[in-house]
Amino acid sequence: MTGHDLLGTPETRLPAEPEVVAALASATTIDDIEAVVRAHPTSSLAWALLAEHSFHPASALQAYAYARVGYHRGLDALRKAGWRGQGPVPWSHEPNRGVLRSLYALRKAAAAIGEMDEVTRLDEFLRGADETAVARIESLGETRDEPSPSTEAFVIRGLD
Repeated sequence: MTGHDLLGTPETRLPAEPEVVAALASATTIDDIEAVVRAHPTSSLAWALLAEHSFHPASALQAYAYARVGYHRGLDALRKAGWRGQGPVPWSHEPNRGVLRSLYALRKAAAAIGEMDEVTRLDEFLRGADETAVARIESLGETRDEPSPSTEAFVIRGLD
């Protein structure tokens, strides 16, 4: 077995979001990413990046919620593009990366909160969409620059 779709289900290719990509490229803080999400609430890429940059293993619920929204926005976009609940969603088509990253972010946050049944379902979904997606997303983490926290996050407390 080759691992390719033997049923001939066509690939789903989402439309490009050049304005979202440009806005995210200039985002340097979590607040900037939140502003992109507010401006483009249907973008699974924006939600995925917000989830990725908000994730902390000790407090994963916020990232889980962001990733869950990105997942649902991604499902909406996939269905609108003709996806029928299965079939390839190739990483090689850049506009698909938002939904794939949302799936991955949701999987990571689900694991952090102990939702292992969901992790299994998301593993299957990611493999069915593109067998290379997980490795490609994980390789992004090795080189990605993290946005700085907003200045509101810095609190210096001294003794009186």
